[in-house]
Amino acid sequence: MLSADLLPNSFGLLFDLDGTLTETNPLHYRAWELVLAEVGFDLTPTIYEQIISGRTNAQIVVDLLPSYSVAEGAALSDRKEALFRQLAPDLEPVLGLPLLLKALEPCNLPMAVVTNAPKDNAIHMLTALGLRERFATVVLAEEAPPGKPDPAPYRLGLERLNLPANGAIAFEDSPPGVRSAVAAGIFTVGLSTTHAPEELTQAGASLVIENFTNQRLWQLLRSRLGDEAISLSAASTV
Repeated sequence: MLSADLLPNSFGLLFDLDGTLTETNPLHYRAWELVLAEVGFDLTPTIYEQIISGRTNAQIVVDLLPSYSVAEGAALSDRKEALFRQLAPDLEPVLGLPLLLKALEPCNLPMAVVTNAPKDNAIHMLTALGLRERFATVVLAEEAPPGKPDPAPYRLGLERLNLPANGAIAFEDSPPGVRSAVAAGIFTVGLSTTHAPEELTQAGASLVIENFTNQRLWQLLRSRLGDEAISLSAASTV
């Protein structure tokens, strides 16, 4: 549980990007499907869920194409990500995210994005969502190798926000992401946008929600921050 004795300015939120701030899973699937087809690999939903979702491109290529050199894997990954950006000129936030961010504005909480996405993708997605300024702190897997599910990315996120692990909540949509945040000692909320709730629970999520309108999430934040800290005009609609 979160420590009740932490000061408000020692509390913050860390968000995964793909599948957490925006539902990009179908676009990533299509991009991987097209790129892998070029090299004679037939992608299936099961392979995607077990090997691709939530993992770094380097990890994915090693498992799917073990004969590839590092350079060949990087080139294929670059083609895939460029294709993804072409497929995703516009993006929509996960339901309830704008409302949540608006309600939390009075709190002025430190927030960060912690993602396995390459830098160009992260910039593209945050820009498309109109959130690039809101999330000035972005932690990339390449800055904290080996990336999720290792806890290094979330530990770096805590360091950059100057937060203790028990003074944060992480939001994740994949088992590797959940394991990363939990291993960093962070209370983790799973979003069942791309994986079944039981998978996220098994990975260690303390709370699993379908989107950011979930009442249990708002109750959690109110218990941590107090009703008076959350914008009543926004919160009253939840």
